[in-house]
Amino acid sequence: MTLRRIRKLLATACATAGAIACLPALPAVDLGEVTLEESALVGGQNLQLNGAGIARRLVFKVYAMGLYLPDRAQHTDAVLATDGPRRMTIVPLRDISGDDFSEAVMSDLSSERFASAELRGQLLSLANTIGRRPGGLRRGDTLTLDWVPGVGAVVALNRKPLAAPMRNRAVYDALLMVWLGEKPTDPALKAKLLGGAPADLREARL
Repeated sequence: MTLRRIRKLLATACATAGAIACLPALPAVDLGEVTLEESALVGGQNLQLNGAGIARRLVFKVYAMGLYLPDRAQHTDAVLATDGPRRMTIVPLRDISGDDFSEAVMSDLSSERFASAELRGQLLSLANTIGRRPGGLRRGDTLTLDWVPGVGAVVALNRKPLAAPMRNRAVYDALLMVWLGEKPTDPALKAKLLGGAPADLREARL
C-alpha cells in the first residue's frame, strides 16, 4: 500500500469518525505552578488531555484542573455522552477547607437536570468525603475524580482512594456540570476544559 493511499484512508477515517475525535491530543500543559500530563491511564484505558486551566475566585488562583477523555470533545453534551472512562484532575494552588469545598460544589450545582433530592444528597456525601481530610485540600495535592465503567465514580487523593466507588453515573455527571454546565463555576475554565487551543491555555499563566 502506497503512502498516498494510507493518508487517504486516514483522512476518510477522520471524516467518518468525526473531526473532534481525530484532533491530536494536547501536549503536557504548563500552567505556571502546575504541569498536567498529556495522558492518564484510567480503568485500563489511555485517556488524552482534553483541556486544562486555572479556576479563579475574584483575583485569586484557587486550583488547576484538567479533563481527560478517550476522544477529544468540544461540547458538554459530548462529554456527558462518553461511554468510556473519564477523569477530572484538580490540583489546589492554595489550601481549601473541607467546608469550603463542599459548599462550592453544592452552590455551583445549578442545573435543574441534576436537582433531585436523592442526587443532591449523594453529591453532598461525596463532597463531604473529599473534604473530610483534616485540613481539607492542601496546596499541591492531586485530587482525581474518575468515572470507570463497571466500577463507578472513583475519588482519590494523592493516588489513595477516599471512599468506595459510587455506582450512580448521574452523580459523576452532576459533578461535571459544576464546571461544564450552563452556569459553570468559572466560564473561562469551562472553555479551556472543552478543548481550548494551546495558545488559550498559555493565558492561564497570567
